[in-house]
Amino acid sequence: MATASVNGITIGYDEIGEGSNVLLLVHGHPFNRSMWRPQLDAVRKAGWRVLTPDLRGYGETTVVPGKTPFDVFAADLAALLNHLDIGDVVIAGLSMGGQIVMEFARRYPHRVRGILLTATFPQSETDEGKRHRNAIADRLLREGIGAYAADVLPQMLAARSITTLPTVADHVSSMMRATDPEGAAAALRGRAERPSYEETLASLKAPALIVVGSADAFTTRQGAECMQGLLKGSELVWLEGVGHMPNLESPEAFNAALIRFLTRLVPTCVAARGVDSAP
Repeated sequence: MATASVNGITIGYDEIGEGSNVLLLVHGHPFNRSMWRPQLDAVRKAGWRVLTPDLRGYGETTVVPGKTPFDVFAADLAALLNHLDIGDVVIAGLSMGGQIVMEFARRYPHRVRGILLTATFPQSETDEGKRHRNAIADRLLREGIGAYAADVLPQMLAARSITTLPTVADHVSSMMRATDPEGAAAALRGRAERPSYEETLASLKAPALIVVGSADAFTTRQGAECMQGLLKGSELVWLEGVGHMPNLESPEAFNAALIRFLTRLVPTCVAARGVDSAP
């Protein structure tokens, strides 16, 4: 593990591979960067440099209580890239991580060489959704994260995955139980106030890949196709029988789609752009 002190916090991250072709992987809630382990070696072997940070409040990155708006998460990622002297990246995110990727694309479109969105959606939160996010945040602070982790595991993975992939189920459960309740609650409060990213996706000129599982409790085929329509020229990969974590439940299919996408970007790569002076 490496660390970087930026924006008043210390970010824990892993970095493998070399070169100017950089893939930035953004984890979801309530997980940490270890959720991307099945992708690291495959991407490195494809000739890419891979960067996996823990978000503010998660894993081995500083916990800041209160509320963490999505623009703060995006600014942390930009500051980490500046720290590493990285200009533009292919950026990928799952669930909440996908929405943070969209916020990054909204704020720093010139730094997005390609985008991969997994098990996520661009719409802003409904009033009911805002109440729900804040109620969960209250519960985490009141009870801790253990009972919540047990309750949501069946939503995070397809029932078939829990039965046939016990190691994956254990990993997902362990990540959730290791998450600091204050960090997770702060993220949920920020997530409740996120804007719509539909206009951001419609205006994004970078190549895009969307990966969604048919057994995802939070996304639908209709929603995925709507997102595909916003992202001009994007590819949608629909994985049958897979739940909310396609990269863990079906790593072979996920990695094949990811490597195919990355390979398509290499011939058209351009010299890295200048690094922003501000994080």
